Amino acid sequence: MVSHTDTDASQPLTRFWQPRYWPVWFGLGLLRMASLLPARRQLALGRGLGWLVYRLVPERRRVAAINLALCFPERPATERDRILRGHFASLGMTLMEHGLTWWASDALVRELVEVRGAEHLRAAVASGRGIILLTGHFGAQEFTGRAFRLITPTIAALYRPTRNAFVDEVLRRIRARGADVLIPKQSMRRMIRALRQGLPVWYAPDQSHRRAWSALIPFLGEPAMTTTALSEVARLGNALVLPVLPRRFPATGRYTLEIRPPLADFPGATPEDDAVRVNALLEQHIREAPEQYYWIHRRFKGRPPPFPDPYEAKA
Repeated sequence: MVSHTDTDASQPLTRFWQPRYWPVWFGLGLLRMASLLPARRQLALGRGLGWLVYRLVPERRRVAAINLALCFPERPATERDRILRGHFASLGMTLMEHGLTWWASDALVRELVEVRGAEHLRAAVASGRGIILLTGHFGAQEFTGRAFRLITPTIAALYRPTRNAFVDEVLRRIRARGADVLIPKQSMRRMIRALRQGLPVWYAPDQSHRRAWSALIPFLGEPAMTTTALSEVARLGNALVLPVLPRRFPATGRYTLEIRPPLADFPGATPEDDAVRVNALLEQHIREAPEQYYWIHRRFKGRPPPFPDPYEAKA
């Protein structure tokens, strides 16, 4: 039986009293105070924070600029720069949304998040099969994920542990507001077990993957090392795959969470064909609001020859 005990037990925040954690406490206090403001004000603060990160973290700015040049070579440099700046504004808003995710009431989530296609998730749950909630790393994913709990009582999600124990505990508590079960990202067995019990599992397979079950697959026209494990997980878990696409509208402080019908004929002929299909689906959503995608990740690292490492600093 998959349960909360499949992850490490929650730790009291009071154990993180050492001075090395004080900056985290300070940031958490500011986030808590900001969470009392209207959502639009919080997003405005996030934009300012994103501008500061843009200025203070040049290496991540460089990575994002490289990714945008690889994925949108047809766009003028001025437009890519606009997307780059908008991306850092989105990152700042994402940080503020962590506070919304943790402290917002269900009533506020209902007010701010318009769920489209909830009937597809309800029908999938009623089928008794496992459900893979397929998405990518989009800015509004944490807060819009709160809406899942308003549709179905039990949700599982994959998460990546962080090195800072205090930050990891905070992020786990935030993620737990939208998911009952947290599964470490590399624990595919636990994910399959959850699917076999009929649970919906949130899964984003869009980052660089160089271990088993990976292949070089185009991503926005550029070859990228991509996981092909989704096909096998869906097969072993007897799972339906429902695309889930979040979007933020900063001008209004509102969000949409689009839940699409299950992918037909999935798994397909080969895992590589399935990965191409998944990438195409994510690419379509990225193009609608490119600044909200997670560009600071080194998506094109680890490619085999003759592909160069695009992030290698030039002499």
